[in-house]
Amino acid sequence: IWKNPGESGNGKETNGVDDDGNGFVDDWRGWDFANNDNDPFDDNAHGTHCAGIIGAVGNNNRGVSGINWNVSLVGLKFLTGSGSGSTSDAIDAILYAVQMNIPILSNSWGGGGFSQALADAVEAANQAGILFVAAAGNENNNNDSNPNYPSNYTSENVLAVASSDRRDIRSSFSNYGKTTVDLAAPGSDILSTTPNNNYQSFSGTSMATPYAAGTAALVKAQYPNINHIALKYRLMGSVDF
Repeated sequence: IWKNPGESGNGKETNGVDDDGNGFVDDWRGWDFANNDNDPFDDNAHGTHCAGIIGAVGNNNRGVSGINWNVSLVGLKFLTGSGSGSTSDAIDAILYAVQMNIPILSNSWGGGGFSQALADAVEAANQAGILFVAAAGNENNNNDSNPNYPSNYTSENVLAVASSDRRDIRSSFSNYGKTTVDLAAPGSDILSTTPNNNYQSFSGTSMATPYAAGTAALVKAQYPNINHIALKYRLMGSVDF
């Protein structure tokens, strides 16, 4: 789990002071934008499941194995335990990532129509060199004609991810789009971590997205100077068909 270096050590985690001057007090492990506090603990299980896909440590005879065993995961929570949330909190989470120079955002969420403010936040991430990996949606829709946000925002940093099944074909629920979906990753019946040392199988483009984001993080670790657009197209160039 990522630790904010400006808010860690020498009691900074709990001193009630904004030590790094970023506008968030004691944000040593990220932020909960839904409840406006410094504890982004997952009370829904969805985020922990996605995190395990990205970074669960393998080769230890425990649970599951993620894509990137030494990744640094930043907890940016803007959804409540019921899975609901606001566009304004989503924007704040993205802008926090911009402020803290987080290179890859894994976005297993969606809903609502077009928002210019949210589009602007995604573009701010683009200008900051952040790859924005986003779930294509689970309605078996063509996103070319029936847009899904945030995956349909047109900033060049957006990597829209569909879901594939164990046969390596599109999952029956997955949205698709010739011009609006970039690639697919495994998203059907995925076993991963859930809170309190548990494991569950979930399906969705929400599961496919961290597979793509985790792979991007692994590539970024191997090629630390690669920019976010080159990283996006390197992933797109690795697909089966």
